[in-house]
Amino acid sequence: MSHHDAPSPALLPMLSRGKHRNPRKGACFMEFASLLAGERWSDHPACTHPLLAAVARHVNDHTSDAGRQRLAGLIPSVIGLTGDDLHIDARIALGSATMALPVVAADRQRVMAVSVLSCDRILAELDGRPPDVLEAPSRAALAQAPQAARWASRFAGRARAVTVSAKQFRRQAAPTIVRNAVAGIAQACVPDPDGMLRDLLVQSIDSCAVWGGRDPDLGVPDPAAWATACRQTGG
Repeated sequence: MSHHDAPSPALLPMLSRGKHRNPRKGACFMEFASLLAGERWSDHPACTHPLLAAVARHVNDHTSDAGRQRLAGLIPSVIGLTGDDLHIDARIALGSATMALPVVAADRQRVMAVSVLSCDRILAELDGRPPDVLEAPSRAALAQAPQAARWASRFAGRARAVTVSAKQFRRQAAPTIVRNAVAGIAQACVPDPDGMLRDLLVQSIDSCAVWGGRDPDLGVPDPAAWATACRQTGG
């Protein structure tokens, strides 16, 4: 099974919004992951990179009740997927911002445009390229929101002297970016916001897989645990 292949619909859990005291009360995406990884019940399990887990929680909570069930098949793919490379955080945050920028409401576009520039700058530092040379996806996203892009460029110019440490980016900036991106997509006037949110989660999983890796010590999905948990959560 590839990491995006879904199990049989008959074996999928029923996901629901928010935190739950135990599986019989329901489960969100990451709570189910903790169960499958053999961890203590939690929506912040150690088995998944913290920012990827944050994306999964936000996508779970902002997806409609009908659309949320399309996320369940992705749960095994986040188990054991982690790493310490700052590229993971920057790539997930940048991917979220570039996906959101062209579709979010005008009042959110400035924030997303600044997010694109700040993530691209972090990656420029990591990769040793000039900070003013944007990657093609960043340029393309900014071109679709030219007014916000111009504002963000002026803002970034004024803030250029302000440096963000890796710790600050990982703990504060990146989680804020993904939270705003998911909320913006969920409220956007697009034909299929649920589909976009699922694509954002898949994209984040792929970024973590490229720049991180799968740690077998952090849990391997157990088919028996999957079946048991599905029965507990009404799948």
